[in-house]
Amino acid sequence: MHNTIAIRLENMSKTFGHRKNRVRAVRNVTLEVQVGQVYGFLGPNGAGKSTTIRMIMNLIRPSAGEIYVYGRHVQKDHAVLRRVGALVEGAAFYHFLTGRKNLEVLARTGGYFDAARSQDLLEQVGMADRADRLVKGYSTGMKQRLGLAAALLHDPDLVILDEPTNGLDPAGIQEMRTFIRDLAQKQGKTVFLSSHLLGEVEQVCDRVAIINHGEVIREGKVADLLAAQSQLLLEVEPAVQATAVLAPRWSVAAHGKSISVLAGRQDTPAIVQMLVANDVAVYEVRSQRQSLEQFFLEVTAKQEIRE
Repeated sequence: MHNTIAIRLENMSKTFGHRKNRVRAVRNVTLEVQVGQVYGFLGPNGAGKSTTIRMIMNLIRPSAGEIYVYGRHVQKDHAVLRRVGALVEGAAFYHFLTGRKNLEVLARTGGYFDAARSQDLLEQVGMADRADRLVKGYSTGMKQRLGLAAALLHDPDLVILDEPTNGLDPAGIQEMRTFIRDLAQKQGKTVFLSSHLLGEVEQVCDRVAIINHGEVIREGKVADLLAAQSQLLLEVEPAVQATAVLAPRWSVAAHGKSISVLAGRQDTPAIVQMLVANDVAVYEVRSQRQSLEQFFLEVTAKQEIRE
């Protein structure tokens, strides 16, 4: 487990307050993040994402459950957190110092100052030309970039990023996406990424967990989750009859001479056979994968209905 699992959460819960004022922010979360993955942690505001990250970082203690980083219990073995770099809940710096000086202060405090590495990181995050300006003049996006450089100063194995694209323009978001993939693919790091920009997460993450009301409601490889909820587009005649044939088993919508069926690609043979057996002509079948945003909205909506 030490060599292959970067983060393991076992039935982790967190409750704030007492008695009538109790709020259960995180409920029995269990998940594993493999070494070398970019792992997305998704959920609406207030879902428990930041609370979970703060418990992983040992900034707050869980009410129940266990947290392991590289096989070591974070509450019993704090030293393992030296292998972690984090940008959590926005970057905070000394406003009266330059960006470069802020990195130097952080590195010297941690005992790993290296001017050449600081410069290299500033270049990687696109801040080299603004490193000698006072932080008080930085935009939110510039602070996020500097925060990412700060998280990487000690060359950590695990990088935890909480909404790293906050304040970035579209070009900056694209740069951040490439940078995060490079952390895993070129530098061999593991990235645990919390974000609400689902389109970006879909493009950058290997695996995701969706959390809502403190519970993980879906978890898996991005490709597997979306493939299981793909949509089939069929050109048929008559469409009304095709809809009637398929509706008892699948969710179907008619669009003129075409229909859309919420079904996996593996259901295609059965759907075509049913239509042909019921005298429906099938002219074309196309599979359209659901986006991560569509999937997210669907599964969180279903949970709201159940509750």
